[in-house]
Amino acid sequence: MSSGTSSTPWVLARLRALWRSRVLLSLWALTRETVSICLRYRVTGLASEAGFFALLSLPPMVLGLVGGAGYLGGALGPGTVDRVSAQLEAMAERVFTAQTVASQITPTIQDVLARGRLDIISIAFVLSLWSGSRVLNVFIDTISIMYGQGGERGIVRTRALSFSLYTAAVLVGAVVLPLVLLGPAILNDLLPAKVDFLLNLYWPVVTLLTVCSVASLFHVATPRRTSWRRDVPGAVLTLVIWVLASFVVRKVIGASVGGTSIYGPLAATIVVLIWLYFLAIAVLIGAALNAASRELWPVRGDSRSPLVRLDRRRRPLTPVPEPDDEMPGAAGSAPTGMRSEARKTR
Repeated sequence: MSSGTSSTPWVLARLRALWRSRVLLSLWALTRETVSICLRYRVTGLASEAGFFALLSLPPMVLGLVGGAGYLGGALGPGTVDRVSAQLEAMAERVFTAQTVASQITPTIQDVLARGRLDIISIAFVLSLWSGSRVLNVFIDTISIMYGQGGERGIVRTRALSFSLYTAAVLVGAVVLPLVLLGPAILNDLLPAKVDFLLNLYWPVVTLLTVCSVASLFHVATPRRTSWRRDVPGAVLTLVIWVLASFVVRKVIGASVGGTSIYGPLAATIVVLIWLYFLAIAVLIGAALNAASRELWPVRGDSRSPLVRLDRRRRPLTPVPEPDDEMPGAAGSAPTGMRSEARKTR
């Protein structure tokens, strides 16, 4: 009895070590496959394409969202429009110069928010639908490529899907934009005092909604879909890369403020383009992670371990047997009867 009791901790330690080794090997296989997919489909080139179209669609998209927020801002309480305008101007000053913000951005924002002009909002809404659906079309296409499903959905279906998704996103964004910009401050005015504890859940809820939105984009973008929860790991990785990339870009911009830029007036545009590039590459790396997970742990079919499956994919598609000198007709030799006939003819 004592020997069996003393061997129990050793067995448990052995099982823990075995489990850790299998987990580490699986993580290594997942990382290796993710990097392989990124290199195979040129993730940097696809991210550049998506970032470029995102930059083109950014002005009309922001104008359309601001116009919608101007119409709906009054429903959120007095002073909401002014606070939204102040937050937008503060965000613009982080990227553009003070002169550009004062002469161009601030008058446009105040005009759209305060007056709520129907002509500007209508034109901006149409332009944002066209350009925004274009950039979403690029994201859907590039995500499908990262999943290894590029070209399986037709051009018309992809365009219709991107247009419908972006229309819904703009309508929802017009309501969500004031809440995101103002944060817990506006919720503190709207919520009664008894439920003030809900303000502590603001950022966790925003994080959860962001992960769910990105996972839904991954799920909808792929023609051949699996369960929605299998797209969540890539969405979490995307959010982590977003936060890190935004932090790095902001630090770099802060360190370079005050110096002379060789790009001149294009510096602000280039900074925005770099930031959008990092956002796009984060989305595509998250899609590559989900694609690697599908390859290593498929829902149906082969149930062998990911390491065995990776080793099998490294083998040639059609095994070629090596020639055997003892076999009749092997490479470099002729049958015995043919060799004897050849000697007779010499």
